[in-house]
Amino acid sequence: MTSKLVICASGDGSNFEAIVRASRSGLLQAEVSGLIVNRGGIGVLERAERLKVPVAIISPKGFASREEWDAAMVARLRTWSADWVVLAGYLALVGPQVLTAYQHRIVNSHPALLPKFGGAGMYGDRVHAAVLAAGERETGITVHLIDEVYDRGAILAQERVAVLPGDTPELLAARVKTQETAFYPKVLNDLITGRITTG
Repeated sequence: MTSKLVICASGDGSNFEAIVRASRSGLLQAEVSGLIVNRGGIGVLERAERLKVPVAIISPKGFASREEWDAAMVARLRTWSADWVVLAGYLALVGPQVLTAYQHRIVNSHPALLPKFGGAGMYGDRVHAAVLAAGERETGITVHLIDEVYDRGAILAQERVAVLPGDTPELLAARVKTQETAFYPKVLNDLITGRITTG
């Protein structure tokens, strides 16, 4: 039986598209059954329309409480029969009801070598700027499980990327993203097929 993934995203959606394409080509032994976003007007929605992936916009601002938003997330994940929840540039802290319902089955990719350069506010070019400001010689991608604190969950796999002389946050981001869109689907497949275990 094919595992079903629901992807959560908040931005352009390059990882979302990479995962969908890996799924449809057979490189990822799973089906993407839907996309959840927490806001409108973002690039990933255009990709989802082009790729014909169902979308749900579930914004915390649309609910009277975080608890109601959290419950709506769980309801949508169950409607789409999610086996795994895959965060792909999702800029919202996953709520406790989702964490409980999908324990050890919520995965994120972070564009640095955690535990360095993670935590609240560390996303996008902010991460790469911090890497350069610290004088690091390498950075990379970390695929990890999610818990109630940003970027703290158990690390599943990492891929290293060299920091080059003359790098800017934009140049470094582009190089990391190129590797991430290949690496993330591969790690997801290792998870789904049991090559990597989550405890």
